[in-house]
Amino acid sequence: MSGPEARTRAVRDTDDAVGGSPSDPSDPSGPGARGAPGGAGSRAEGATDLRLVPPALAVWGAAAWALGVPGTWVAAVAVACLVPAVVLLVVASRTSGRGRPAGRSRAVAAGGAVLLCAAAGAAVAGLHGADVRRGPVPALAEEYARIDADVTVTSDPRTTRPAVRGNHSAPALLLINAEIMEVRTPDGTGARVRTPVLLTVAAGDHRADWRKLLPSTRLRLGGRLSPPAHEGERLAAVLRVDDAGAPRIIGRPTWIQRTAGELRAGLREATDDLDADARALLPGLVVGDTSRVPPELHDAFKATDLTHLLSVSGANLSIILVLLVGPPGSALSAERRGLAPLLGLSLRGTALIGGGLTLAFVVVCRPEPSVLRAAACGLITLLAIGTGRRRSLIPALAGAVVLLVLYDPWLARSYGFLLSVLATGALLTLAPRWSAALRARRVPGRLAEVLAAAAAAQAVCAPVVVVLASRVSLVAVPCNLLAEFAVAPATVLGFAALAVAPVAPPAAELLAALAA
Repeated sequence: MSGPEARTRAVRDTDDAVGGSPSDPSDPSGPGARGAPGGAGSRAEGATDLRLVPPALAVWGAAAWALGVPGTWVAAVAVACLVPAVVLLVVASRTSGRGRPAGRSRAVAAGGAVLLCAAAGAAVAGLHGADVRRGPVPALAEEYARIDADVTVTSDPRTTRPAVRGNHSAPALLLINAEIMEVRTPDGTGARVRTPVLLTVAAGDHRADWRKLLPSTRLRLGGRLSPPAHEGERLAAVLRVDDAGAPRIIGRPTWIQRTAGELRAGLREATDDLDADARALLPGLVVGDTSRVPPELHDAFKATDLTHLLSVSGANLSIILVLLVGPPGSALSAERRGLAPLLGLSLRGTALIGGGLTLAFVVVCRPEPSVLRAAACGLITLLAIGTGRRRSLIPALAGAVVLLVLYDPWLARSYGFLLSVLATGALLTLAPRWSAALRARRVPGRLAEVLAAAAAAQAVCAPVVVVLASRVSLVAVPCNLLAEFAVAPATVLGFAALAVAPVAPPAAELLAALAA
């Protein structure tokens, strides 16, 4: 995902997965709001809690550095961070027990926590990197060897654009992430492995069959290996499939992936009768399915910096959670909003249902960086709701970063993840102040929120975009402001069409027509 795409996609995350409108300082659900769990009195929440931010940055930085670095260096740095971390934590524990000033003990403990998180980030990233490099596949890739393999698909197929070089045109390829489960070489040797690779397929007449493949499908194929383009990637090799026929399926996808595939297919079928642009855009807006988007339409969206509308973001999940639990500040109060109180759901029941919806959202929309970040924030907030404890949004974001980077260290090197986190942080910190300043100058409330959100995300993400794309768009903010009025209703109607398509196709077609 390019810089402008990721940045402008992150602008859509104004109402993040934790719900509410963080850019509205007068909203009781926003930062600094008042309220107590269960509505039993009220109290000021005080300043924003930033204690998790340094540990999150430590995990992130250490993981980004450790990927692709030799294991001895990673081990040395992890130990160098771990030893003083333990010492600082022990010192903090003893000074706290002896009645020393609490501020000094907290500072020592915070330093130990940062070093401990850095050690954890480096160690986890080093282990993930070593796991990618182990086994025979990386060595075979260096030799450009031909192999036969059993693989498990781990992503949806995606199409490259035809490449033109001089008088020659390279055909479009299908790219599929997969894991090699068993590898066999021409000399008869074989091994069971679990190595991530990228499949490139020139499918020809069977392109439709390859495009229908779902994650977790097992295939048997042959091809030639080559090394990945860059060091430190999550891929051990690129496997160019030399069989242009139909895919040889040796194992069906799991029932979860089949269900997700049926839901995505139902949305596509519900949009079949729409005009070409709406038919292409609606599945991309709702679940990130861009299989119908032609190059010309993609170029038009790229020229106006609206490419983020072609892929799902955390804003989609926020809509679902806000409909269920209402803004997070009201979710624990006696006056809580959303569908949950109307259905008579308890706080714990609401948290469990919200968690199930979040996990289903990730499966159906696929684990993109912004989706994972939004899902983690949402799950942390739902945990706070279920346990009856308030959490502000910045600690939720920092906690999400820690959990996600430890789970998938390659996110630490993802520009999409970086821009998503930066934009969300801007929306939780800068946007409320800028919105208040605009209101003080008599700008209407909703317009002030939208202007502040778009400008804050643009300001924070612009330095990264300059490095990534060597340009700053002058039309991104006005284009996103205009698109904002259409995105929310189209998303709600699109999700409704997705949900009812398996049981009532005519109703899904009507909802899709309204969304168009």
